[in-house]
Amino acid sequence: MGEQYETVAKELKKWNQAHLLKFWDELSDSDRNKLLDSLSDSVDCAALDEAFRRAMATATSAKEDLNELLQPIAKELSLSVADASETELNDLRQTGLEQIREGRVGVILLAGGQGTRLGSTAPKGTYNVGLPSGKSLFQLQAERIRKLQQLAGGHGRIRWYIMTSEHTHTETLEYFKANRYFGLPAEQVRLFRQRSVPCVDFEGRILLDEKWKVATAPDGNGGIYRALKDEGILDELEREGVLYLHAHSVDNILIKVADPVFIGYCVRKRADCGVKVIEKVQPDEAVGVVCEVKGKYQVVEYSELSSETANRRNPADGKLTFNAGNICNHFFTSAFLRRIADTMMPLHVAKKKIPFVDTATGERCKPSSPNGIKMEKFIFDVFPLAERFVALEGRREEEFSALKNADSAGIDCPSSVRGDIARLHRQWLINAGATEVTETTTAEGNVVIDCEISPLLSYAGEGLEPVAAGQSFRCPVHLIGADEQQLS
Repeated sequence: MGEQYETVAKELKKWNQAHLLKFWDELSDSDRNKLLDSLSDSVDCAALDEAFRRAMATATSAKEDLNELLQPIAKELSLSVADASETELNDLRQTGLEQIREGRVGVILLAGGQGTRLGSTAPKGTYNVGLPSGKSLFQLQAERIRKLQQLAGGHGRIRWYIMTSEHTHTETLEYFKANRYFGLPAEQVRLFRQRSVPCVDFEGRILLDEKWKVATAPDGNGGIYRALKDEGILDELEREGVLYLHAHSVDNILIKVADPVFIGYCVRKRADCGVKVIEKVQPDEAVGVVCEVKGKYQVVEYSELSSETANRRNPADGKLTFNAGNICNHFFTSAFLRRIADTMMPLHVAKKKIPFVDTATGERCKPSSPNGIKMEKFIFDVFPLAERFVALEGRREEEFSALKNADSAGIDCPSSVRGDIARLHRQWLINAGATEVTETTTAEGNVVIDCEISPLLSYAGEGLEPVAAGQSFRCPVHLIGADEQQLS
């Protein structure tokens, strides 16, 4: 341990990080080993110093005013599901299903976050929002994959790559094992970790989370590209013949996993990078928009839009001119992912309240105001690198309902996503010929519209006529697949 300590101490002193060993003398041998291993494995002082300087330079530089440069997505590179004919959509769907049937499609799930704002420290994908089935986000998505494979026919598998973080990896893996991968073969599901970056104060000094542990945070969803390479997944994609990837975040309860219409559209357009968006209808909605800037596509955050730009509308239809709302729903070819794997991604600075050990007093503090920064990469920062970029606009009510907050927030919370599921699934039954799906009023006067259709019964509303046509339903409604009881 002595030689390792001397090597680490010398390096820390060189980079003005010697405070990380301040409590060495009072640590147990076990904690000393943990600290040394942490510093040796995860702290590259030279790289961190360069990253900090680069991130701070970006954060403090005068940003170019984009408002005079923005152009909406070119019509020839975009399609709205709402405007497309059923014949066109079915044609795209069949193209996507063909790629799935041939085993050319994979899914990358961004699942490194914990449900902190939900009041949980567990991986967000394990969260139960209170559906009649009690299913978690992970289970719903696993079952959509199973159903989609069934719809595609043949023997093609949708390989599922789940990006975790150091905070969620072990618990996520144990959760999948305990639930037998929700009916998927274990070898079809591959968990891999995104990288973590030390948290620093505003001078670039690394913070201690404990006297024996550096404070770290995941490097953002843009860390996916380096992680795919470092974890050997790019090589796996090549070996397995996976050509197309659908990447999305875990917290969208309505996500159409490996949506064959989206896959089919991107394949037909020969895109190397694509995005699924929803229409932004309110100028002040806190969502970034996908725009063209100087011939390249990028996401412009809502905070970067002037009031005039955000409120601009098309004379022809009255819609917002910049209405392609970004919802972290992406398409990549495996060739594109390999090409950009070593690209130096922009670093974004997030000022945070980071618990830390005060090296002057030895006390662990929970600050009431931001005391440091986390450096993050964003998944959409590769859009400008695309050689052929396309966008598909889905319907919000069918595609997007985010779970981010506790019910006290009243938005993007368990009760709101349950309501969105119920309204969508109620409409599925009506579309399939149900005569009525009526709500129930409780003794307290509350209206109940609980309606849930298992993904194992229907992926996106298809095939429900045998159970719905001519039938009357009264909430709560919970319809399951034929083989579900033994697996749920």
